[in-house]
Amino acid sequence: MEQGHIKINIDGREIIAKEGQSIVQAARDNGIFIPTLCDFKSLQPAGTCRMCLVKVGERYVSACTTIVSQGMSVENESVELKENRKSLIEMLFVEGNHMCPSCEKSGNCQLQALAYRYQMTAPRYPFSFTQRKIDASLPYLVVEHNRCIQCLRCVRGVKAKDGHDIFGFIDRGGAIHISVDTTDTEAATEVIAQKAMDICPVGALIKKGGAYRVPIGERKYDNEVIGSDVEKERDKV
Repeated sequence: MEQGHIKINIDGREIIAKEGQSIVQAARDNGIFIPTLCDFKSLQPAGTCRMCLVKVGERYVSACTTIVSQGMSVENESVELKENRKSLIEMLFVEGNHMCPSCEKSGNCQLQALAYRYQMTAPRYPFSFTQRKIDASLPYLVVEHNRCIQCLRCVRGVKAKDGHDIFGFIDRGGAIHISVDTTDTEAATEVIAQKAMDICPVGALIKKGGAYRVPIGERKYDNEVIGSDVEKERDKV
């Protein structure tokens, strides 16, 4: 085993991980799917969505913020964890106003794809039907507050050239919502609109004029289960 690498165990399978990696990163490198909504590529982990909850020993931890250690044993696919993830998905659906058939992100939405993967049917919780606004005031971007799951991806990953935050949260509790810094001229650009749409896991940030270029039925999750791309990478090794 190379220096700087360690062995850990996920669901009975021994894998090689790099020291300093999170459980999510190590799993992904080995073709093991751990669901996430707030985690995205090179962004610093936030641990806000709790979809990646796994069991290490007798403790439940978020896999995106927990660093691997030699000999670590991780449970990821237990019945209990799957049910917990399904419950979280249901809560996200009832807390927001997600109308999948009419959503521009349908077929490319990670929340929708996870609902299919964990076989969500009718949520067991009552819908809140909270009244939220749609902000279409920017020239290239629509902010659909009904669909926001407060994952912080846009806040952490969409910055102005000087590093300034373009997106942020305002208010607290049930009133908390995404806000766009319209004083920054970059917030009104097509480049930022596209980046925001790409980084958002749901349909909360939609670039005007391009949402339906790929027809429904031909989009990413229309023809493959979320996580299958990770599993395919494992099969190549």
